[in-house]
Amino acid sequence: MSETKIKPVYLSQEEVLNALPEKIGNVRLNYSHYPGKDLYSDGSIEDELLSIVKEASRVEYQDIIEKKGSWPILYHLSPLRANIVDWLPIDKTHKVLEIGSGCGAITDKLSEKSGEVTCVDLSAKRSHINAYRNQDRDNITIHVGNFSDIEPELSDDYDYVCLIGVFEYGQSYIQTKTPYEDFLKIMLKHVKNNGRLVIAIENRLGLKYFAGCKEDHLGTWFSGLEGYPEGGSARTFSRPGLEKIMKNCGVEEYSFYYPYPDYKFPTTIYSDKRLPYQGELTNNMRNFDRDRMVLFNEKYVFDGMIEDGLFPVFSNSYMVVIGKEPDTVYAKYSNDRAEEFILRTEMVETKQGKMIRKIPLSGKAQDHVRAMEHAYHLLLKRYEGSGLHINPCIPAEDGSYVEFPFEKGITLSQLLDECLEKDDMDGFYRLFDRYLELISYGEDSGITDYDMIFANILVDGDNWTVIDYEWTMEKQVSSKELAFRAVYCYVLEEEKRNKLNLDYIIKKLEITPGEADEYREKELRFQKQVTGKHKSMGEIRATIGTYCVDPKVLMEEHLQDILDKRIQIYTDRGTGFSEEDSYYMPDVYQDECTIEAEIPFDGNVHALRIDPADRACMVKVEELLLNGVKVPLTGRNFLTNGKEMKNGTFVFQTEDPNMTISVSSLPMQGSNKLFLKLKLSPLAKEIAADTAEGAKKNILERFHH
Repeated sequence: MSETKIKPVYLSQEEVLNALPEKIGNVRLNYSHYPGKDLYSDGSIEDELLSIVKEASRVEYQDIIEKKGSWPILYHLSPLRANIVDWLPIDKTHKVLEIGSGCGAITDKLSEKSGEVTCVDLSAKRSHINAYRNQDRDNITIHVGNFSDIEPELSDDYDYVCLIGVFEYGQSYIQTKTPYEDFLKIMLKHVKNNGRLVIAIENRLGLKYFAGCKEDHLGTWFSGLEGYPEGGSARTFSRPGLEKIMKNCGVEEYSFYYPYPDYKFPTTIYSDKRLPYQGELTNNMRNFDRDRMVLFNEKYVFDGMIEDGLFPVFSNSYMVVIGKEPDTVYAKYSNDRAEEFILRTEMVETKQGKMIRKIPLSGKAQDHVRAMEHAYHLLLKRYEGSGLHINPCIPAEDGSYVEFPFEKGITLSQLLDECLEKDDMDGFYRLFDRYLELISYGEDSGITDYDMIFANILVDGDNWTVIDYEWTMEKQVSSKELAFRAVYCYVLEEEKRNKLNLDYIIKKLEITPGEADEYREKELRFQKQVTGKHKSMGEIRATIGTYCVDPKVLMEEHLQDILDKRIQIYTDRGTGFSEEDSYYMPDVYQDECTIEAEIPFDGNVHALRIDPADRACMVKVEELLLNGVKVPLTGRNFLTNGKEMKNGTFVFQTEDPNMTISVSSLPMQGSNKLFLKLKLSPLAKEIAADTAEGAKKNILERFHH
């Protein structure tokens, strides 16, 4: 039976366009400017993403991310991506324009918050991924095609225009001499009066790039820091660089925000009105897509920059809001938890002053947030008259969040850190004793704030205030357990805190080893309850399989390699060998194991000693010539502290292997040259010993025979 050949079918551009769906679910797609094929693609991963969003719901994405261990799947499907816009004051009355919407990670959140979202993207396949993942939303329109073709048809009354990870490609969108200025001017035309334009972008001078992360777009080290000497399609900017572009476009009203660790997966949004405190920036291993170097501990460098007011210069990413400044000056996300506990904590400027709000990020989390008001009254009752204040919890009228007055003071953890840094252990224990005294009040009340850690207590002189009591329960837990947990969490957060004498604390609290183990197990169970057994971002990074390489270790290994690949020459002029009359010969290795060297010496030298390595090894002497004449490897002319395996091959058990050539017993001239060629293989000391023992037995057997 002959094989049937299938002829390829070629479609015209019109037929291709007719075959594309104009609607996926409730999402509308417009192809009027689509060229008929995707000019940009990430290949098969887009097919996999399309298959996932067709078959799985949003709630399944996290499990898929953890199972796949793939950077593209994490990047396109993680709900943490949307944190960058979630905090913005977008509501159902607003129209939003999103340029470069891609696979829809940001579209998802924008459509959830706003009344209408218009997307623009070059790729049909990516737009289909976007549409399938958001097919239940009826407020999304995606324009597929080249930006310059679509842009003239966009309206000029958007409340928000979003360029999330897009502005850096301005020279690809606009082919002019000043592409970034021209791109910004074009986008500003589409923002209505009192609207906002939002840019999220990497900082060209981000600390992570100095510390050893590769540049995000090129995948090369230090290329952004060096000003992109090899070119590329993208450009990132420092803060002054962005401000210069905005100034050239006539922009006067703007505010800077600092997504941390970066804008891709931000857990915290800082601003000039609420910059990070020392000790806050601890989550710096963000190499999900590539291996990285670790040139220094970024946390400690950030701490120094914060102290000197330089954090805005070296923040890893920027978010710029052009237009009226939002009331929110700080946002922190806890959405890597189980769904019933995910929330956003934010600092908001109101007419009554700064307020701290806790906002549920899912329907299931509403009960958790609303329970905080009840917790406030429970703790107020327990600690009444103790001197420990509880920050009031005020529910919003519509029940959508709870808020707390902003309290002045320093966290107890910061005060304890200051004591450790000064080696003021008396001061540390005075603070700890006061903490223990306060939390022990009303211990038998049957009411417990399980998360009474040092970071959740503000100290302002004699005023101690509990500012976060999210995990309050109507259950009695001993004060010594709460204090143990506080110390346990405190030490785990920071290496420098390891100097604390935990034995003293445990003895002071009268905790037995068995109780300490029980408390640690209980803490693990609590964390699993909070996270819903999901993997942390650090665990996901490990699953993806990228590495962190310490160049300091590599440098030491490289230096040792250089030291290993040289030989030391000693000369005896009649008084024996000495370090003073020795020198090193580098660059003698012809390949991994072949040594060749030409050693010059004068007629006054009695003997030469050659140390081929500084470790146990095996050496085969392939050539040994004095002035071109072969030197016999005999006892009279040649001595060594190695064991001979067979003619010319020696094994050295010592870390100081050496070979001595008695040149005075050989024909010499006024000027001489000793040429040697060796094959050298390093050996573990134990293997060298076993090999030498085998050589000894072999010699004895030959002697007896």
